[in-house]
Amino acid sequence: MSARRPTLEEVAVRAKVSRGTVSRVINGSARVSPQTRAAVMKAIDELGYVPNHAGRTLAARRTGVVALVLSEEQARPFEQPYFGEILRGISSASSAAGLQLMLTFTHSPADRARLADDLRTQRVDGVMLISLLHRDPLPGLLAAGGIPTVLGGRPANPASYVDADNKGGARRATEYLIGQDRKRIATIAGLPDTAVGIDRLDGYRQALSGGPELVARGDFSETGGATAMQELLEREPSLDAVFAASDNMAVGALHVLQRHGRRVPDDVAVIGFEDSPIARRADPALTTVHQPTESMGRQMVEMLLTRIHGTSTANGQVICETNLVIRASA
Repeated sequence: MSARRPTLEEVAVRAKVSRGTVSRVINGSARVSPQTRAAVMKAIDELGYVPNHAGRTLAARRTGVVALVLSEEQARPFEQPYFGEILRGISSASSAAGLQLMLTFTHSPADRARLADDLRTQRVDGVMLISLLHRDPLPGLLAAGGIPTVLGGRPANPASYVDADNKGGARRATEYLIGQDRKRIATIAGLPDTAVGIDRLDGYRQALSGGPELVARGDFSETGGATAMQELLEREPSLDAVFAASDNMAVGALHVLQRHGRRVPDDVAVIGFEDSPIARRADPALTTVHQPTESMGRQMVEMLLTRIHGTSTANGQVICETNLVIRASA
């Protein structure tokens, strides 16, 4: 005999809310506070509750399928801790809402145009997009097709999105280095055609308030961080601090500094961004800007549900707070 499935009432008791509130959360209603929504989602996860969307899906001509599109080559996301964490949040929230998640990759402009047509044909209920180029045409193509869409990251054009406070986090990291009396602070910035690369560089520049900059760019990978760190040392051997726009790039920078005999943090302080597991395993442990990546994934699903169910059709935005986590590298 199979185990009894948890009920809606049991979720309500666990979350200490009414049955109607649980129903509104599951159906993506905007008339629920973020704290209440979080409590209900937590109860759903703990109990393993799976909503029965079959009748509603049929009546509304919905498929119960949402697509997650990564604008990357297929192998690359699995090298980045960020993607694993946000996918975990998206997957858990999709499952709790009774949605099937379809994962797909797109890299070239031809891919994007073809994918927009495919998604319209397959009648997915909605789409989530992450790792977009700053002026990627795909959100506009999907909007033109009437497909509810939510982005992970700030878009160049109006759209619904969830993002971290990248600019504020980068500014606080750089201000911390200034407060440590570091005199020559460099940054390993991200790609210039991504919103995250733009915003984290802007935060670094805000903290310097027009002071001398020292910028090299990487591609958010460990190898990219190492290459940028080598370039920075050649340009400015006297640098004494580095803010890297990702933990992966910060770890690459650590390896290069160690090869050059630079002590971290005595000679050069290093700060990353994300607070991924690699930051805690680094030697020395990495001071970094924490962003709630898994929670951001769950909030993308919640925002998408409000658009699918028509409880919110206006473009919305959620900016998640970031904070500096002090460890041994700075």
